[in-house]
Amino acid sequence: MNQHYDVLIIGSGLAGLTVALHLAADKKVAVLSKKALLDGASNWAQGGIAAVLDSGDSHDKHVADTLVAGAGLCDPEATRHIVEQGPSAIEWLIGLGVPFTQDQGAELGFHLTREGGHSQRRIIHAADETGHLVQLTLEQQVRAHRNITLLEYHSGVELITSRILGRCPGDAPARCLGAYVYDEPSDQVNTILAGQVVLATGGAGKVYLHTSNPDTSSGDGIAMAWRAGCRVANMEFMQFHPTCMYHPQAKSFLISEAVRGEGGVLRLPKAAGAQAGERFMQWHDERLELAPRDVVARAIDFEIKKRGLNHVDLDISHRPAAFIREHFPTIHARCLEFGIDMTRDPIPVVPAMHFTCGGVVVDLNGRTDIPGLYAVGETAYTGLHGANRLASNSLLECLVIGRNAAHDIDAQPSPNHSGCQVPAWDDSRARDVSEAVLVTHAWDEVRRLMSNYVGIVRTRKRLDRAAQRLRMLEQEIQAYYQEYRVTSDLLECRNLVQVAALVVAAALSRKESRGLHYCQDFPWTLPRALPTVMTPEDGFR
Repeated sequence: MNQHYDVLIIGSGLAGLTVALHLAADKKVAVLSKKALLDGASNWAQGGIAAVLDSGDSHDKHVADTLVAGAGLCDPEATRHIVEQGPSAIEWLIGLGVPFTQDQGAELGFHLTREGGHSQRRIIHAADETGHLVQLTLEQQVRAHRNITLLEYHSGVELITSRILGRCPGDAPARCLGAYVYDEPSDQVNTILAGQVVLATGGAGKVYLHTSNPDTSSGDGIAMAWRAGCRVANMEFMQFHPTCMYHPQAKSFLISEAVRGEGGVLRLPKAAGAQAGERFMQWHDERLELAPRDVVARAIDFEIKKRGLNHVDLDISHRPAAFIREHFPTIHARCLEFGIDMTRDPIPVVPAMHFTCGGVVVDLNGRTDIPGLYAVGETAYTGLHGANRLASNSLLECLVIGRNAAHDIDAQPSPNHSGCQVPAWDDSRARDVSEAVLVTHAWDEVRRLMSNYVGIVRTRKRLDRAAQRLRMLEQEIQAYYQEYRVTSDLLECRNLVQVAALVVAAALSRKESRGLHYCQDFPWTLPRALPTVMTPEDGFR
């Protein structure tokens, strides 16, 4: 049996839950969560949300900082719109009860910190677990709402569009009708139809071997939208966070940008010999540790490769111990688990893939190229992030575009899909037992391939090699997908290979170095900045 909702939201991070809560007053909404509700990347965000909340700051300053970090590729209109909507978005969260860190001496009563690339203190935060506490607050609202159906351990398989089906009567325009959805607990694929579908699946951090992202970040929404016929843009700009903890047991643990914002410095470790303990950012950028992320990540990568190091050190031990424990309780506690007391010891860090700056092309209401289909959050490309995302602008974008999308959906007439004959998912495919190792090997290969050939510093030769191997992997995985029943691992692997191929294709098309894309064969920056837009039918344009 088909399930019907007014709105289907695929993804349960901040962007998806923002859409759901703004719609649920008069819409029946289904929210899919690939794992448990709090297992997404939003829940892992430590730093905070950038917004102009102090009279000493201004929207113009926030816009200017964003444009500088974006290396000429930010869309000015989108940037200004999102920045100007920031304060009201924060007010909404405060009204819901998000426990932001207070500071009675501050103008609005909340502590504001500063992060790399920002000229002002404008990051509102909840200690060093902002994402978790925001998500926890929204989760309580979502679980309690009578009009929201939460489907945990459910993954999108494919979007259902009238163009793909070719079965809608008359000259009805091509539009999104719903999605095939994998129900992991029951191990079956269901059909969910909806008036509007929202992709909010996050980014594609798991395309790389080392990432600060959770295991759910496999680029599902980007891959699904691409297969349905949507444009994607700027996929070459994959942001590496400069400071992920280097420890064999510290999987994906990020050391927040705010540690550097509050005075943390980068030093060479003991393995560097005579220069051990020396700061090095002065050799790379006059902004030192507060340079934008792409600059700091390349500087760390350079020092590690030049000196044969495994990591560098991030040191904030010169600040008072009480200050460190108050501002970074989660990081402090996590470091102690690994025998590191950050009030006395430096933290070993390495760059790790952190954020997908490109994505599905949308307007400021989250509309994609397909009527009835929206994309929000890290899945989407609004033009805000350009060639490099400014720290803490991501959660801001989730809130603003999520709210815009909800308002736009509310204003749309409810479509009637009764004339569309949607076939059930074909469950006649074989159950795989002995061949599952192919998926495991492909998953591992694509991540190692991307880390080795499509990392912080790229060359044309490495990109060509990656493209050739990814074409073979795409064919192998697609053949497997057509023959065997779906599993969570198969769906994620198929999407990872698809997104990896988009990243490489976009990188090969850019004949310059800009922001997060640094290619040794094209070390210059061209005078005119243009986004890389790809279409399934036409390639680049």
